[in-house]
Amino acid sequence: MPLRSDSENFALIKVIGVGGGGSNAVNRMIRAEMMGVEFISVNTDAQALLQSDAPHKIRIGDKMTRGLGAGADPQVGQRAAEEDSEKIYEALKDADMIF
Repeated sequence: MPLRSDSENFALIKVIGVGGGGSNAVNRMIRAEMMGVEFISVNTDAQALLQSDAPHKIRIGDKMTRGLGAGADPQVGQRAAEEDSEKIYEALKDADMIF
């Protein structure tokens, strides 16, 4: 049986920041140069996503918010995530660990 390459010997860890606070946390981790982690930002607010340093960005809830924020309403955020659950699933499906 062939050995896996070095990068395949490590767990695929993904950190997903949701909303403004989550995206801010992801930005701090990226700026702290955390290695070995894939960063993802998720938001209903298109402008906030432009400010994210994450290499992977997912805008959710376009039908509801039209790219504007959720107004800090957790129910709007939940419905937006449900609306675009497939996008979120695709971004996370191959991860070994998700934070």
